[in-house]
Amino acid sequence: MSDPFLHCEALVREADKDRFLATLFAPAKYRRPLFALYAFNVEVARIREQVRQPMPGEIRLQWWRDIFDGAGQGEARSNPVAAALLETVVRYRLPPRAFSALIDARAFDLYNEPMGSFGELDAYATMTSSALIDLAARILNDGNDPQVENLATPAGIAYAITGLLTAFPLHAARGQLFVPLDVLQRHGAKPEAIFAGKASPELRAALAEVRAHARDHLGKAKTLIGDKPPTLAPALLPVALVRPTLNRMNRRRYDPFKPTALPQWRRQWTLWRAARSSLSRAL
Repeated sequence: MSDPFLHCEALVREADKDRFLATLFAPAKYRRPLFALYAFNVEVARIREQVRQPMPGEIRLQWWRDIFDGAGQGEARSNPVAAALLETVVRYRLPPRAFSALIDARAFDLYNEPMGSFGELDAYATMTSSALIDLAARILNDGNDPQVENLATPAGIAYAITGLLTAFPLHAARGQLFVPLDVLQRHGAKPEAIFAGKASPELRAALAEVRAHARDHLGKAKTLIGDKPPTLAPALLPVALVRPTLNRMNRRRYDPFKPTALPQWRRQWTLWRAARSSLSRAL
């Protein structure tokens, strides 16, 4: 097998540009393990796009579970992402339970069941986005627990929700709903209208509440950054994109069914500015 870490780097560069660019601000010795971590996330996050039915997706998730349970580690050698990730897990003493929880959370992606409440949404984001921040911080801290879980949780929730709002058109087109059902009901928005592509005032109000929820978590993260070592910044840099992305959605002409992602040049500039200044100011 060619260098599995180079494969991971190429995969992250293609599929997760935010974390790819953030990793370039990390010391060189940490970039390869960070790419392995993020490549794993890409692999499990895109399963929904690669399968037509939930069962094949469940089988792929189970394959990853077996890797961490030890049953599938023999097969891991033939998979460059798994091979690089397992080496990283061992070298930096990363907790397998965090990966298992992330895999379990991603099972939600395979089905069209709606997210029920903010509690469910926050739990999903914590097990996915927040966990990645915590794991990346452990790598940047040479495998030692940097005690950033209380910071990683709201930061990851804010980043995840913003990403889900950006992907709202894609999710709606395939009948998938991450906007909490109780929020929709509170504003009188109907899922069937969403799937029909109707940008009603009720839907706009519901989405505004979701954005406010993301901002609340971003505010919590900002107050918790405090004197965290700057060496951990690359794990948190993508969170600097939350505020400008949410601001873009606050525009009067915002259409939730049209792409709202920041232009790539602005994403790169925002990450560069955050890396060159205090992260608390960037958030």
